[in-house]
Amino acid sequence: MSIRYGLLALLEHGPRYGSQLRTEFESRTGSTWPLNIGQVYTTLGRLERDGLIIAVEEDIETRQQPYAITEEGKCRLAEWYERPVDRTQPARDELAIKLAMAVTAPGVDVAAIVQAQRRHTLRAMQDYTRLKARALAGDRDGREGSPADTAWLLVLEQLIFQAEAEARWLDHCESRLLRIAGRRPTSVGEEFPTEVEKEPDRVVPGRPH
Repeated sequence: MSIRYGLLALLEHGPRYGSQLRTEFESRTGSTWPLNIGQVYTTLGRLERDGLIIAVEEDIETRQQPYAITEEGKCRLAEWYERPVDRTQPARDELAIKLAMAVTAPGVDVAAIVQAQRRHTLRAMQDYTRLKARALAGDRDGREGSPADTAWLLVLEQLIFQAEAEARWLDHCESRLLRIAGRRPTSVGEEFPTEVEKEPDRVVPGRPH
């Protein structure tokens, strides 16, 4: 759904063909969610079928088919901007599913899964923070960032905040496992680990400003 409206938003700036749309979409999001060209043209086909875009005169030089947004497409796009993103039916999260399965799986070291994931999440957060520092270097030099730079910064900051939240949730998971292990006796078919070795407290980097 986000790809559908993302392409409409780009077409609102003027007619474009598939490879242009893919390049601009990835530029706005810093290639965080790369698109393949087949996905782009499949989405364009559905948008044309729904009357939200139309094919315009073929570009003679590139021999590619540009598309333009229709008035109906502009109305739908405006509604998308105004409508809050639905959080009542969240997307499936692989990490949450993995831990939900692991706590009932015999012989699985859930604490080790949590610790390994936390190390990976903190590394990712550090990488995102470094990218943000480089993106802000122009501002520190007194140069104005372009709207595309601002778009990339917003995506980067969302990734940083998500990583921070995941690190806090993993700390919570580890604490819960420790509490359960401390109060439940060892038994055949024990669902949770009875011994969890806690790593030294980790300091999660503060939210960048």
